[in-house]
Amino acid sequence: MLKTKDTVLEIDNIVKEFPVGKNGKMTACNKVSLCFEKGKTLGIIGESGCGKSTLMKIVMQLEKPTSGQILYHGEDITKLKGEKLRQHRRNIQMVFQDPTTAFNPKMKVKDIICEPLLNFGLIKKGEKEEVAKKYLEMVELPAEFMDRYPHNMSGGQRQRIGIARALVLDPEVLILDESTSALDVSIQKNIIDLINKIQKERNLTIGFVCHDIALVTETSHTVAVMYLGNIVEILPGHKLSKLAMHPYTKALMSAVFDLNMDFSQPIEEINNDISNKIDNINACPFRDRCDCAIELCSRRMPGLKKVSEGHYVACHLDFTV
Repeated sequence: MLKTKDTVLEIDNIVKEFPVGKNGKMTACNKVSLCFEKGKTLGIIGESGCGKSTLMKIVMQLEKPTSGQILYHGEDITKLKGEKLRQHRRNIQMVFQDPTTAFNPKMKVKDIICEPLLNFGLIKKGEKEEVAKKYLEMVELPAEFMDRYPHNMSGGQRQRIGIARALVLDPEVLILDESTSALDVSIQKNIIDLINKIQKERNLTIGFVCHDIALVTETSHTVAVMYLGNIVEILPGHKLSKLAMHPYTKALMSAVFDLNMDFSQPIEEINNDISNKIDNINACPFRDRCDCAIELCSRRMPGLKKVSEGHYVACHLDFTV
């Protein structure tokens, strides 16, 4: 995925390893490179344990990479420390999966929303109610909610508060880490519609980690498919179902249930269990679960290769468009 003049955030060859046992290691992210474009959404999909959330924690500076860079407007933010790091946190904010655990249950909504502004000295305590009202209106909640506590609200309402708190510092990049997975389908749509509206108003750059492939397809300009710490395919979001080429991406797409799907066709299964795979960076990570695997897959890691504009696939098979 090539850097362009509109690139705001660049993940450059990020590797994250965790120790396993005495001498072992587990590679959660293996030379991952991605670009976040101004005003657009980059969706990241893959099975649980593929490294999506770890990658976003590195972007948020909640985890340190083993190697590689995270470049924000060309500056490597993994090297930031102290006050420079604290000030940088205003540029990239996250909406977490479970707002219940992300909030202090003893704080009122107005305090939750305004806490980041107070931390940076951007408002005075007497301005909290005015600011809280403004951001509650932005996320389509009534002003009187400012005096409620998180446990007095529904899941969808709490997630809207999470969005308000993340946006109160006017970040350029917003990370959504499974931010809709705990919500009812109807509430999910409302939250996504709200985020899309805010994105257009603020020209916001979004990183969207999600298990719901249909939702990612609908909302993301670009989709990156991740498997065992590796990016195996990058393609335009709205063309995911039509252009998917990597065997893993195609298997994921076949598992999406749709009202218009052909129920006479068998659902493709992925053989074996992801948890049984051995950490081997010298082979294709998907080889033991792939029906298309060839001898080369067991001795060489495939790199991402361009197959068309905006479409990259990491596979030893030859693809024609």
